Amino acid sequence: MFDRLCIIGVGLIGGSIARAARKYGLSKNIIGYGRQQDQQNLEIAKRLGVIDEHYSEIEQAVQDADCVVIATPVASTESIFALLKPYWADQTIYTDVGSTKGSVVSAALKVFGAVPDNLVPAHPIAGAELSSVEASVDDLFLNKRLIITPLSHTRTEALHKIQYFWERCGSIVSVMDVKHHDAVLAATSHLPHILAFALVDLLGHKDEQSEIFKYAAGGFRDFTRIASSNPDMWRDICSANKNEIIPLLQQTREQLDKIQRLLENDDSQQLLTLFAYANTARQRFLNQFEGTMSKSITFQVQPGGRLQGEARVPGDKSMSHRSVMLGSLAEGITHVKGFLEAEDALATLQAFRDMGVEIEGPDNGCLTIHGVGKHGLKAPENELFLGNSGTSMRLLSGLLAGQPFNTVLTGDKSLSSRPMKRVTEPLALMGADIKTTEKGTAPLHITGKAGQLKGIDYVMPMASAQVKSCLLLAGMYAEGETSVTEPAPTRDHTERMLSGFSYPVNREGSKVTITAKGKLKAADIDVPSDISSAAFFLVGASIAPGSNLLLKHVGINPTRTGVIDILRLMGANIEVLNEQIVGGEPVADLHVVYSPLKGIDIPEHLVPLAIDEFPVLFIAAACAQGQTRLSGAEELRVKESDRIQVMADGLQALGVDAQPTEDGMVIQGGPIGGGVVTSQGDHRIAMSFSIAGLRANAPITILDCANVNTSFPEFKDLVKRLGLALVCDDCKDAGSTTPGIGELLPRETKGSSAEES
Repeated sequence: MFDRLCIIGVGLIGGSIARAARKYGLSKNIIGYGRQQDQQNLEIAKRLGVIDEHYSEIEQAVQDADCVVIATPVASTESIFALLKPYWADQTIYTDVGSTKGSVVSAALKVFGAVPDNLVPAHPIAGAELSSVEASVDDLFLNKRLIITPLSHTRTEALHKIQYFWERCGSIVSVMDVKHHDAVLAATSHLPHILAFALVDLLGHKDEQSEIFKYAAGGFRDFTRIASSNPDMWRDICSANKNEIIPLLQQTREQLDKIQRLLENDDSQQLLTLFAYANTARQRFLNQFEGTMSKSITFQVQPGGRLQGEARVPGDKSMSHRSVMLGSLAEGITHVKGFLEAEDALATLQAFRDMGVEIEGPDNGCLTIHGVGKHGLKAPENELFLGNSGTSMRLLSGLLAGQPFNTVLTGDKSLSSRPMKRVTEPLALMGADIKTTEKGTAPLHITGKAGQLKGIDYVMPMASAQVKSCLLLAGMYAEGETSVTEPAPTRDHTERMLSGFSYPVNREGSKVTITAKGKLKAADIDVPSDISSAAFFLVGASIAPGSNLLLKHVGINPTRTGVIDILRLMGANIEVLNEQIVGGEPVADLHVVYSPLKGIDIPEHLVPLAIDEFPVLFIAAACAQGQTRLSGAEELRVKESDRIQVMADGLQALGVDAQPTEDGMVIQGGPIGGGVVTSQGDHRIAMSFSIAGLRANAPITILDCANVNTSFPEFKDLVKRLGLALVCDDCKDAGSTTPGIGELLPRETKGSSAEES
């Protein structure tokens, strides 16, 4: 990229830049500059092969350089600019590594009168405790964040070249404006350092300090480790970014005062709510870290195998969501068994905790919900983050439209790309005020319209249990009757559970009607196993010769059994045993034995009853003799991914003749080969292609499988126990290289330098 790269300040960061540039062939010559007293350090750098030459005169160092990197502490930036000014070259690109960009811009303004257009401010978020050139490494920036903060007049060519340089060094590059950068870093780096310094200073001055430090636990060590950072440098950083730090200190002071009041008032419930939100928020950070800062989880499946034995898959996700929602709105205490402890359902649980509901658990699938009544929810202090759960967002939008407070619903990248107009448009007909993005996606800004919603008679253009449930929940707060007519049957868990909580719901044919004249009474809920999760094993045992599998206590709600009906039409051998009614829901054991399958035209009336199971049904079709044709399933294109296209792409990659159509797919059964497929972050697709390994003739690699944890975190262990040869490259039992919670915490030997954020 460069003929001559000059690095001003060859310490940990500057030396690591030089090493990375050499490793990846980014510059023919690498020059170091330092003051006269820095020459010994530069000699070491040259002896180590970090740089080719070094100078103590700035004119010699930057002569003919096509890129200059300022890698000195932020406090020295102005003096470095002053040194460079007489030799500033128009054809050279200049950049820096400072952790406060406002101070860099201010320094440039003071020295040059205007920020030069060939200066590209940047900040690598990486470091180590030792700051010398001997500590420099060529992979310091690998998979680490790098933020570039260009100004409006920064040369596009220079910006792109610096971005590409850092990407070649292995960094994950973001671009943001200067003020935004300094605000973010003040919160995520500068404030934590100040708190660590302050806590150690406080305890260090206590008379009993020797005992305090003697008996300090690991939490104290981990939290205060960053107080070991260079105090001179952190003084300079905090001084340079004080305008962003001071408001955060005030907010921190207010938060500590709030906790003090909760303790003084023995308000354990609000203390739990605060701690629980913090716990969930940190887990959200870890999930984002694992999703963006480390490699995605990959499944490796060896060909062959069979499924044998018996198992109980986790609780039904749809019912887990609704048990929390209705239990929170009920009067009295609701006990829930079989709750699905996966990320989607836990997002719903946290949302109601944030709205003032006391919920104990989950503990082995058990919850105790202290209902606040239909009108007892409180305004959350923060946005409600719903992760990857479309069910949570769509149902809550109806429930919250009629509350006396405003809310904002957000989600992860996948959820934020899914259509929400299917619920916001009919809710608007009821008088709801919900703002989306221009594309009709999250975040959803909901203005509460307590007492202002009007009942409607809505005929759904497309069968959707989420839309129906959303409108029914809004109807609990609307004047008059709210009726929903569905064009085809969809899952009816909401209606059944409302009745279980003694709330009046009327069903006549395809129309469901509700009013605000009712209240929910606490009830005990036993969540059956999720038939959507069981579907992977039903298909697996049906396609793998020698399979004999018993799935226990599976929910067989007639609006959910399309997968069984379709597999039976294809020739599957599935027995329904021990049928019973538990909490208003039918459950049974499902016994499935291998049987050759044949291709069919899937009846359209079964499509809404198996909408979530089609990814794995496509695998069954690929293993069947003859052609299978699906139509009327256009909703599959707006799930967590475009499930029609993504499944077709994956099947074709494995050698299967799979042709996508606008509303379905045509699959010609035949041999399944090996290869690499991507799930596009869709949990059901990842699990479906895992099951395909039972009939594959070569290994299958499935990329981007982290979201399996959103619905079925036990899948990997359970499917292996039953007979599938699956290895997860980032799972603990496979020699994980992805950090766990403990590994993400700072360590004594691998902490941050002053520049790490």
